[in-house]
Amino acid sequence: MIAFYVLAAVLIVSAVWVVRASKPVYSVVALLLHFAALAIVYFTLSAEFIAIIQIIVYGGAILMLFVFVIALLSSGVAPFQSGPNRLPRIAVPALTSVAIMLLFIAYAIGRVPAVTAPSTQLPLGAAVGTANAFGSVSDFGRALFTTNLLPFEITAFILMVAVIGVVLLAGDAAPYVPTRRRARAVEREMREAVLRAGEE
Repeated sequence: MIAFYVLAAVLIVSAVWVVRASKPVYSVVALLLHFAALAIVYFTLSAEFIAIIQIIVYGGAILMLFVFVIALLSSGVAPFQSGPNRLPRIAVPALTSVAIMLLFIAYAIGRVPAVTAPSTQLPLGAAVGTANAFGSVSDFGRALFTTNLLPFEITAFILMVAVIGVVLLAGDAAPYVPTRRRARAVEREMREAVLRAGEE
């Protein structure tokens, strides 16, 4: 029980550090600490497969993706020019899309039959491949692709929206310039702006 309280404190502190960090790289380091503590929590629950997946997928692939995104977004591009405000025009299509999605979700939930929970508790500490054992591959796959299939698909959609957002935020690599001399001047100004931002 002491280990649980220690890990819970580490999880809370690391989560606050992710939000309050002064630089994005520090947030990534705090997120790595958070994922590691969460994996240890899974280990204490005898869910070895989920713990390893937590380390490999989130601590490895997802965090490396965050590092590359931070590196690309801070590579020093020209400031964006503010265009017309398109937010009022997308309010009606966005609300319509959300309403349609909620209707589909309500329809899907209504068609799912009620699942009764088993009367006996799932055994702890069983082999990783054992069926009906908490944290095993079989139990995890059944829960992911049957009971929690809709949240899994919604998560995939949210990740796709996040990727599109990163592409839109990145913008063009450099502004359009009419002559080569002007291009060199713009490149020099961009380099000086990045150096001044680094000194601050």
